[in-house]
Amino acid sequence: MEISAAGRLEVRITAADVGKRVSVRSLTEHAAPGEKFTDTVGVLTSWDNGVLLITRRSGESVRIAESALVAGKVVPAAPARRRGPAASYEELARVAARAWRPVESERLGDWELRAAAGFTRRANSVLPLGDPGVPLDEALTAVRRWYGERGLPAYVQTATGAEGAQELLCAELEARGWVREVTAELWVGPLAPVADLGDPAGVGLSREADEAWLARYQRKGVSEVALRVLGSGPSVWFATVPGAAEPAAIGRCVVDGRWAGFAAVEVDPALRRQGLGTAVMAALARQALDEGASAAWLQVEADNAAARALYAGMGFAAHHAYHHYRAPDAAGAPAGNRSS
Repeated sequence: MEISAAGRLEVRITAADVGKRVSVRSLTEHAAPGEKFTDTVGVLTSWDNGVLLITRRSGESVRIAESALVAGKVVPAAPARRRGPAASYEELARVAARAWRPVESERLGDWELRAAAGFTRRANSVLPLGDPGVPLDEALTAVRRWYGERGLPAYVQTATGAEGAQELLCAELEARGWVREVTAELWVGPLAPVADLGDPAGVGLSREADEAWLARYQRKGVSEVALRVLGSGPSVWFATVPGAAEPAAIGRCVVDGRWAGFAAVEVDPALRRQGLGTAVMAALARQALDEGASAAWLQVEADNAAARALYAGMGFAAHHAYHHYRAPDAAGAPAGNRSS
């Protein structure tokens, strides 16, 4: 908090600071004894009619009455990272997008409209990296029309919690009634330690997802469109640990320059806690290292406590959160595959 020379807390932010990352202290309504104040850190996304809206790293929006402010200041755009490879949000967003390509896409200024017959929100949502080239309302109308022509609900993928992320766009979408359906996080970590975590001797690698791999894949009835999405990316590898009937474990990795992206790491429920998932990732990591990669990323949903604990133990840490916002007029439309 900002403290004056006289030792008093001061509010050193104004409505002109909308879009900046701030730290504020406010009076807590109905506070318990000893809990008079609440501290909030995030991007100041609006300051209207005496109310501040601050979007936290997680994407949560906090409303604070101007009259409740005790102190406030602008803070650095992004906190210093304590571990993991350095990367901007835009770099990681583009790497992740190349690892999960749609079957159809179209540009709207700097936005990319993506469609893949409803297979996962990632491949059926707008990636808004920059200016759409038209006013926001006009852009969103075009988005709804484009997805409507394909019989799909309109989604916009946004991010929060990293420098260059889209807290302001999140606030604009929410003000227009767009509904946030899924929040997940993109985690990053060094690649070499992953390669040393398990014994990859029993893991087979292939350039294609064969019938055995698909038998273990959690999304049954995979279509031709899904196979195209799964096989997309600069350098794609599929890992399989053989089992009695179906594979004991599988995984997918996309190598793209210095980055290796892991996905679809799945283990037979009856064989969990035996290190099979770790072995799959180790085998894929070694292949990625051979191709020159040095950093790793993966995506995990916010409520998947087991996966978060596993990846934290491997040296991964959250880089930013990402969200899928659904157009309000698509409330009754099919949501497609739930995967983010």
